[in-house]
Order: sequence, then structure tokens, then C-alpha cells
Amino acid sequence: MKYEIIIAGFGGQGVLSMGKILAYSGLMEGKEVSWMPSYGPEQRGGTANVTVIISDKRISSPVLNEFDIAVVLNQPSMDKFESKVKPGGILIYDGYGIHKPIDRTDIDVYLINAMDAASELNMQQTFNMIVLGGLLKIVPVVQLESVILGLQQTLPERHHKLIPANEIAVKKGMEIIRKM
Repeated sequence: MKYEIIIAGFGGQGVLSMGKILAYSGLMEGKEVSWMPSYGPEQRGGTANVTVIISDKRISSPVLNEFDIAVVLNQPSMDKFESKVKPGGILIYDGYGIHKPIDRTDIDVYLINAMDAASELNMQQTFNMIVLGGLLKIVPVVQLESVILGLQQTLPERHHKLIPANEIAVKKGMEIIRKM
């Protein structure tokens, strides 16, 4: 088992945090993990992406040109990464801000309206966790219990009171993702 994942969007959407939580979750399950963030000098509002590889075997290189799974949260990221999903791969996107149709027919495409769900729940800070829940529903890369442990490792202790809300958000994402 090996998953090569790119998560991309605007800074401030929790892209890097989502990748970090996913990576920590993989570590908690004893898997080999690579986490490689990429962002411009304008972390909040500029584009950001993170490559996460989770595998049962050693990872030879964290540098990838193609991905098994792309999670895309804005149009510039869609323009950049849609073509880099391997044939037979998976593309997950949030409908908010994506205005061009997906051209690929050789991949599985999933829509998750995470921004809308976060607003409905009045939990805008958990947007990224809703998206992560959608990913885990489609491809159970890690277990929910590991995600909670990953949250405990990545969130500062003063924010641990937010872990229950994040768990609710992950479960919401699992409910609302749908295949296009």
C-alpha cells in the first residue's frame, strides 16, 4: 500500500495542517511517511500545497511529478494539479471557488462542499478537517482514531479543546462527499 497525495489551496485554508495531521496519523499507525510543504512568502492568502506519501514500505523520494490523489481547494491549484493525477487516480475538490469544469475522464472525481458545511455548522476553522474526512471516506489511508491522535500531536495544547469539534468535522466530511 502506497498513497502519493497532493493537497493544494490558498494559505489560510489549513492545507499544510491537513497534510501534517495526515502524516502524523500515518506515523501513529507505524507507516512510512513523507510530508513536504510548499508555499510562497504570503502564507495567508497565497497558494500553498503539501505532498504527503504514506506507505507500508520505505519511501524512495518525497519529490513527485504525478499523484494518486489530489485534494484541490482553489482554481489556481486545480489548473496546476488536475493534469498531474495519475490515470485511475482520484481528484477531490471543494466546489467553492472552482469555476472551470474538470476535463479528465480517466480519473475518479469527487465533490465535497466543505466550505458550505463549515458555514452551516458555524465551524469555519474546521474546513480542512471536513475535507480530510471526505478523503478518508473515499480512501481510508488512516483510521479516524489516528487522526484524533494526530490532532493531539499537531495542535498546540491550548487548542486541544477544539479536538471534539474537529472530530465532528471529519465525520461531516465523510457524510457529504459525493462522486461526480
